[in-house]
Amino acid sequence: MSDKSNTLGRSDIYDAKSLGVPKVTILGIQHMFAMFGSTILVPMLTGLDVSTTLLFAGLGTLLFHLLTKGKVPAFLGSSFAFLGGYMAIAPMLDGGLPNKELLPYACFGVACAGLLYLVLALLIKLFGTGRVMKFFPPIVTGPIIIAIGLTLSPSAINSCSTDWIVALTAILLVIVCNIWGKGMVKIVPIIIGVLGSYLLAAVLGGRISFIPIQPVDFSPIREAAWVGLPIHWNDTVFSLLGKGDAEMLITSMITIMPIALATMVEHIGDISAISSTVGRNYIKDPGLHRTLLGDGLATVLASLFGAPANTTYGENTGVLSLTRVFDPLVIRLAACFAILFSFCPKFAAVIGCMPTATVGGVSLVLYGMISAVGVRNIVETKVDFSKTRNVLIAAMILVLSIGIAYSGAGALVFTVGGVTIQLSGLAVGALVGIFMNAVLPGKDYVFDEETPAETGVDFSVRNKEK
Repeated sequence: MSDKSNTLGRSDIYDAKSLGVPKVTILGIQHMFAMFGSTILVPMLTGLDVSTTLLFAGLGTLLFHLLTKGKVPAFLGSSFAFLGGYMAIAPMLDGGLPNKELLPYACFGVACAGLLYLVLALLIKLFGTGRVMKFFPPIVTGPIIIAIGLTLSPSAINSCSTDWIVALTAILLVIVCNIWGKGMVKIVPIIIGVLGSYLLAAVLGGRISFIPIQPVDFSPIREAAWVGLPIHWNDTVFSLLGKGDAEMLITSMITIMPIALATMVEHIGDISAISSTVGRNYIKDPGLHRTLLGDGLATVLASLFGAPANTTYGENTGVLSLTRVFDPLVIRLAACFAILFSFCPKFAAVIGCMPTATVGGVSLVLYGMISAVGVRNIVETKVDFSKTRNVLIAAMILVLSIGIAYSGAGALVFTVGGVTIQLSGLAVGALVGIFMNAVLPGKDYVFDEETPAETGVDFSVRNKEK
């Protein structure tokens, strides 16, 4: 049966009520697995806790649905855009160990970045989408997204270098599944790449002399409990109360907050994509201010308790398109499954035992895809690079973001009032790009909030003859 009222005159759409409990349950599990590979990869790359990440991905999604009146079928998972911020404030220690001492400071900076969503939501509510979005055209956001992927690339190469056979296995599986896979295989290439390379290391690691694959230590899995709490007080921002370093808190805030300028526009692009997939304009109803509010509050909540920033997931939009089941109830069911898994430390231990090269291989693909999304953003919105202003803006964003990241200090360091502040390359590039776009003449983009685009943010070139 189909629900013709579910979307704009489309009769091939199924709702959860007509499908029944067994099918809806399977669809919910499918949505959980669609977000799973990318969501757990972020804590693996940053040192954050996997169980905490799953808990707040689920809770964040439910909060988002509450604030958007249960209308938008979106799942909120871990955001890759903030990886540069985590690595700038709390880089992984030797041997791939998490920097437990500094991670709460990084989480504080991400929580502050989440508050910017609330500010933008308020501005959009007061002044309308078009007036606010003119400060974030593709010539600004595109290069920022490109720089995010490029600045992360060295960490992927370093992880791959620990075992290139395992890393290449992960890379090849992701590519093959994504290009030639059918059905569910095409939706979850990350999971298949992780499982395939993990299995290779587990089966052949240290067993065949002419295949130099490092063995996997499974002892943490045997020692882990089946049930446990996913929140650890010492990993939360609240652990800094009364004893936190004020200088580090300020540095983290200033370093990480500008990254939100790119992720907020990414959010708008995701909502546009979901709108096009479903056939409803969610930018108008329930409103972009509500979706931003939900995403921002979910990010603040997750960060305060030691989980990564949240973002709307394109993987789940792909599942919507594949299944033609757009009922938000299915997404909420997936969120409940994520919360359930978060209370199993043994499951988190399985993730923790994963070879570093597996993480490196998958992250190498994902970091490249982040930059490719930035390129796509520029191409699809027809940014005119024959204009000197656009060339200058893109040039300054890219050179500052990448150049500062790869410099000796890795950040722009200065002192204000006795407080030493470190600005990451991404932060400097984003601020300079926004400022240049605001002051340089020749703007030719307008934001169209009436019609959702198939991909990315719907910008169009202004016809100067009108």
